[in-house]
Amino acid sequence: MIPGDLRADAQLLWDFQRMGHAPRACSVVVGLGSHDLGVADVAVSLYRGGFAPLLVFTGATSATTRERMPRGEAVHYRERALALGVPGDVVLVETRARNTGENLRFSRELLTARGVDVTSVLLVSKPYEERRAYATALCAWPGVDVVCTSSPLALDAYAEEIGDVRLVLDMLVGAVQRLIVYPARGFMAEQDVPPAVADAYRRLRDRGFTGRLVPESV
Repeated sequence: MIPGDLRADAQLLWDFQRMGHAPRACSVVVGLGSHDLGVADVAVSLYRGGFAPLLVFTGATSATTRERMPRGEAVHYRERALALGVPGDVVLVETRARNTGENLRFSRELLTARGVDVTSVLLVSKPYEERRAYATALCAWPGVDVVCTSSPLALDAYAEEIGDVRLVLDMLVGAVQRLIVYPARGFMAEQDVPPAVADAYRRLRDRGFTGRLVPESV
């Protein structure tokens, strides 16, 4: 459970990241690599639901996934999808990406090389990174319609499932910080960050949840 003195601020950041998009039929489902195999589970459920004929999993490794996913995030996602019964010929992997921008850019390049005509993307991320993924996609994959989704779990249930409250809070804080600083660097489209969300971000940052922050200046 999220500690009581942190929960209200964490919930604000969590709710802000949720885009509220209703899944609909798209050209492809793209699962963004991370420490959370639940992303692959959501992608598989969308494929089974007929929302797209093709899955792409993208991601190399990072400091948070190296031990959990030694063969690479995309590879572990693919293995999960195959274990859940998805045919191997509809699951593509992109194994170079080390950040969200690369996830999208390299997935786009992979699909172009395969001759797949993409007009819309059903983008699957962790729940607290939907808006970050959406803002990045607007820059990294222009011209496509982007629909974002993630696990439907509530904040406390998600933190319990991950089993690491500090990691979840660090990620929440880092995701909002990127929405604040990355648009000026051309990495994301501008998103309106309400004052209450910005204040909650700063309070959690000042409480020491800084493990996923990026430098404020280039």
